[in-house]
Amino acid sequence: MTRPYVSLTVSQKAEKSIKNGHPWVYADEVTEISGEYKNGDIADVRSLKGRYLGSGFVNDNSKIRVRIISRNANDKFDEAFFERRINYCLDYRKTVMNHDFKCCRLIFGDSDGFPGLIVDRFSNVLVAQVLSCGIDIRKDMIFTLLVNALRERGETIDAIYERNDASTRSKEGLERYKDFWHSEITRDDIPGTVVITENSIKYCVDFINGQKTGFFLDQKYNRAAAARIAHGKKVLDCFTHTGSFALNCAKAGAQSVTAVDISSDALDMAKANAKLNSLEKNMSFVCTDVFDLLTEMSSKGKCDYDYIILDPPAFTKSSSTVANAYKGYKDINVRAMKVLPRGGYLATCSCSHFMTDGLFKKMLHEAAADAGVSLRQIEHRQQSCDHPILWNVPETDYLKFYIFQIV
Repeated sequence: MTRPYVSLTVSQKAEKSIKNGHPWVYADEVTEISGEYKNGDIADVRSLKGRYLGSGFVNDNSKIRVRIISRNANDKFDEAFFERRINYCLDYRKTVMNHDFKCCRLIFGDSDGFPGLIVDRFSNVLVAQVLSCGIDIRKDMIFTLLVNALRERGETIDAIYERNDASTRSKEGLERYKDFWHSEITRDDIPGTVVITENSIKYCVDFINGQKTGFFLDQKYNRAAAARIAHGKKVLDCFTHTGSFALNCAKAGAQSVTAVDISSDALDMAKANAKLNSLEKNMSFVCTDVFDLLTEMSSKGKCDYDYIILDPPAFTKSSSTVANAYKGYKDINVRAMKVLPRGGYLATCSCSHFMTDGLFKKMLHEAAADAGVSLRQIEHRQQSCDHPILWNVPETDYLKFYIFQIV
């Protein structure tokens, strides 16, 4: 049977990777092209012996030449195909998120069979990042299917906001912008902020100007874990951003919470969130560099805290900068371990895929040795389950989160 798609023959290396379940074919792995295509079209991928390996979105502008979306030769890539995928996504989230379904990630790229698509739900607003050409040209269809599927489940969805300002789009040959998705089934006249509730705490999410989609949902249950040991503690929340870890600890009954960030805009949002929850009474906010603050505390030999939380931004976004990132993570953790008293607590994490869990653990071992302390592990966690990890796609496994007692 003749298939209606262009055919790309790939190397043995790519064949092995696809058979192992990885969905990416790199440009230098394509050995032959049979047929013509436009960027974003569906292409079949075949082995050197002509065996069908899968089908996916092709794009000459990207280093990832093909993003596999199916390995089933019987699939037809019509509206019904994408509707099934959307229903799989929503059914999974309803199951694993339960009462948190109104505030979670609905679609997580390759983990959900939608390469280059992120959709976060903040109550009645969906915030999307479209980061691949194949999804971009099918965006209207996918968004329509998604809104209708949610409404069929009794959910209220008023708008979709596109945060397509990420630099990744340029690498795909796509225009960067941010705007409401304009359609007949959604609104584009609502405010750019929305109040959500997570772990019984309210947040004002700025989905237009906030980082990425406006709020980091992947730490949802890690925040709850950190809060479980916060009662009666004097907490220092470093890199607080909009105050999420700090607020969880304050609500859990911490004696005091100091939220630190170098961004005054982030701290303003953290303060507003504290006021929104009537938690500002035992919270303070400091605009400074965390490295400098911990260094100053260490030099004075005085620490007013018995619980430090480190939630830094990704120190590395490529394999070429891992060595420098390793030093950065080690530096900040050594400083925190040195200033904490014996019996104090440390929550520390990394949100970079390139800083693997093995590397992160190695760094923590070295940091503890340099600080002259031992670590008693309380918890080892990862991203929340609305950001599912595919074991055959290591790029989907990125967040490491540990809680220790310093002994």
